[in-house]
Amino acid sequence: MFSTSPKLLIAILAVVLVTSCTQDETVSSLDNQLERTLLRLSPEGDLSYYMLPDSRNLGGIPAGIGNPLTSEKVELGKLLFHETALGRDALTEGSLRTFSCATCHVADAAFTAGAAQGIADGGIGFGEKGTGRIMDDANFDEEDIDAQGARPLSMLGVAYVTNSMWAGRFGAHGANAEVEDVWGVFDPATEVNHLGLDGLEAQNIEGTVTHRMSTDDYLLDTLGYRRFFDRAFPDFQGDARYGRIAVSFALSAYLRTLLPNQAPWQDWLRGEKLALTEQQKRGALLFFGKAGCYRCHDGPALNGNVFHAIGVNDLCDIGGLRTSIDDTRNLGRGDFTRRAEDYYKFKVPQVYNTKDMPFYFHGSSKTSLREVVEYFNDGVPENNRVPLANISDYFHPLNMTEAEIDDLTEFLAEGLYDPNLQRYVPESVLSGNCFPNSDQQSKEDMGCE
Repeated sequence: MFSTSPKLLIAILAVVLVTSCTQDETVSSLDNQLERTLLRLSPEGDLSYYMLPDSRNLGGIPAGIGNPLTSEKVELGKLLFHETALGRDALTEGSLRTFSCATCHVADAAFTAGAAQGIADGGIGFGEKGTGRIMDDANFDEEDIDAQGARPLSMLGVAYVTNSMWAGRFGAHGANAEVEDVWGVFDPATEVNHLGLDGLEAQNIEGTVTHRMSTDDYLLDTLGYRRFFDRAFPDFQGDARYGRIAVSFALSAYLRTLLPNQAPWQDWLRGEKLALTEQQKRGALLFFGKAGCYRCHDGPALNGNVFHAIGVNDLCDIGGLRTSIDDTRNLGRGDFTRRAEDYYKFKVPQVYNTKDMPFYFHGSSKTSLREVVEYFNDGVPENNRVPLANISDYFHPLNMTEAEIDDLTEFLAEGLYDPNLQRYVPESVLSGNCFPNSDQQSKEDMGCE
């Protein structure tokens, strides 16, 4: 056996201790700097402002007005969100009961559409993570399909959204309380705001109409959903217990539990300082500092109930269906309010699990997270139809270095990544159908029969 002299052992131990202390000081320095930054920015003066609750802690999740969260509603909503049998108002017999809410909000795509544009009724195929969804041109004309004029927003963190959709059309409170005079005027669907509900609940009432979904005796009795509605809505009388408001309240309750609370960033906030790498911590400091992301992406869900114009291209620019340069939905919030100051402004989205998103911005004009960071760093609008006078004051060159772009991208991609969103997906639905789609092409794509 080899022996080591006491002097050599002492020297080795000294090197180890110095190296360890240096590493600890590096970690501690970034942690302390980041914590001081967050405490300064937090309206509440503590880190809890940025913490997401456990999804099982229904009392800790913001509920919609008139729609207190219960486990029975969440259970029903989870099934309905993925249940293709709800698509009973399809335009053709061939597409009947072949699509679901999850068709355009795929868990593996951060609850967005896997393709550049969401297509429910009138679409076929799934591909991988929803990327293969296309129009069923053998049975549909373009004007008949259910396709949105903007990329579907992520459902993550919607519990913290007051006014939903890119234009913030839905919800009687928040920003919409100031524009009650336009409810139902330019967009008849927003008449629902007069019910006095929050954005998610109002949107989902109208959404069942727009997306050709409703309950019937087949869904309620043959498939067995009636007992789930009875448990979830014992105070609803008669047919109202199974109607659009009940469906919306169940869907909304479930959606409010979609919280990316297993992301490393959330672990770091809860005290696990090694949950983030050094690069991710540098990226977080940029997010809450030099890059200014926090000015718009705020709160636990890092989203915002504000609207900004950043001059990105529209869905029509990449060949979107049922849209064009003249589509008034390209006006963003201005399409809803018709007020000059709102033109081309779009809702600030959440930024968790963005590395799962194959497309970015309302027009799906970017296809990588680094492209998004570079776009903000350059601060130059790409859409020449958006007047410079409408561009947000927050959109300007950020002067980040290539290394800083790398750091910020890493924080967004990995630090804000919850790896287990499948916990929000049921193993099966009562119909036994394949989901999120049950058309033949989708079933072949998913290996599901």
